[in-house]
Amino acid sequence: MAEETSGSRNDRLKADPVDRKVFMNVPIWLWIATASALVAILLADLIIIGRRPHEPSTRESSFWVIFYVALAVLFGLAVLLFAGPRYGGQFFAGWVTEYSLSVDNLFVFVIIMSRFCVPRGYQQKVLMAAIVLALLMRGVFIAAGAAAINQFIWVFYIFGAFLLYTAYQLACSDDHVEYKENALVRCSRRVLPMTDDYDSGNLRVTRGSRKLFTPMIVVMVAIGTADLLFAVDSIPAIFGLTKEAYLVFAANVFALMGLRQLYFLLGHLLERLVYLSRGLAVILGFIGVKLALEAMNENQIGFINGGEPISWAPHLPIWLSLGVIVVTLGVTAAVSLAKSPKEERDPRLMARSGIN
Repeated sequence: MAEETSGSRNDRLKADPVDRKVFMNVPIWLWIATASALVAILLADLIIIGRRPHEPSTRESSFWVIFYVALAVLFGLAVLLFAGPRYGGQFFAGWVTEYSLSVDNLFVFVIIMSRFCVPRGYQQKVLMAAIVLALLMRGVFIAAGAAAINQFIWVFYIFGAFLLYTAYQLACSDDHVEYKENALVRCSRRVLPMTDDYDSGNLRVTRGSRKLFTPMIVVMVAIGTADLLFAVDSIPAIFGLTKEAYLVFAANVFALMGLRQLYFLLGHLLERLVYLSRGLAVILGFIGVKLALEAMNENQIGFINGGEPISWAPHLPIWLSLGVIVVTLGVTAAVSLAKSPKEERDPRLMARSGIN
C-alpha cells in the first residue's frame, strides 16, 4: 500500500505516536488463511442446512450465535495483541457497527419472507443464501472501496455525504414504509414458469415433462436485490472507521456469520426494537461527520482551501468512535425494550413487521 504523504497527516503522526504505523502489514498467507477458515465455516453451515432443512430451536440458535460472537471477539483480541490497540479498536468498532446494521436488515428479510409466505422450515435456507450473496457483494465493494481510498482521499467526501443522507432517511423515514417488489422481482414472476408451492424448498422441480421453478427463486431474487442495497449502505460506514481492507473484510464476515440463527433466536423480539433505526441514524451520522473531517484533514481538492489540508479539522480517535457506537446501541436497546408493545410504536417498524 502507498504511504500517506499529506503534510498535515505527517504532523499529526509526530504528535500522536499511536498513529505512526499508518497501515497494517498483512502478509498474503494471513489473508489466505483467514479467508479459507471463514469459507470452511460457511461451507459447513451450508452442508448442515442442505442435509436437514429445519427451524432451529432456541437452544441450537443460542449455541451458534454465542459461538460466532466468541469467534469475532477472539479475532479482535488477536488483532489487539499482535497489531496494537489502534487496529483492535478499529475492528471492534467496525464489527459492532456492521452487526447492528445486519440486525436492522433482518426486518427486511422478515417482510420479504412474510410477503412470499415462505414456510418456517425453509426460511433458514433463504437466510443462508442471503448471507452468501451479501458476502460476495460486499467483497466486491470492499475491493473497489479500498482501491479508491488508496488513490483518492476525496472519496471520503462522497462516503461521508452518503452516510449523512442515509442517516437522515432513517431518522425521518416515512411512517408508511412497506416492502414493494422491484422490477426484477416482478419480471421474474411474469417470465419464469412457476409452481404454486415450495416443493421442499427446491429452486426447480419436474412436474410431468415440464421443468418448473418454485416461488423460492423469486424469494432469492428479492433477497439478492435487498443485499445489494445493504452493501451500498454498510461499506462506506465501515471505511469511516478503518481503511484496512483486511479488517473491513473480517468485520463484515463476522457480522454476517450467525445471522440466520440470530433471526430465529430473536423472533418477535425484533418487533420490540422500535428505536433501532433511530440509533443507527445517530451512528451513521457520526461516522459521516468523521469521514468528512478525515477528508478535510487530508484535503487535496483544489477548490477547497486551495488544495491544502484544513488544519482545524479535528482527528476523532477510534476509542471515541467505539464509545459512541456502544453507548448509542445500549441506550437504543434499553429504551426500545422498556417501551411496552401495547404502547405507541414506531410506525415504520410496524409496517416492516406487518403489524396492524
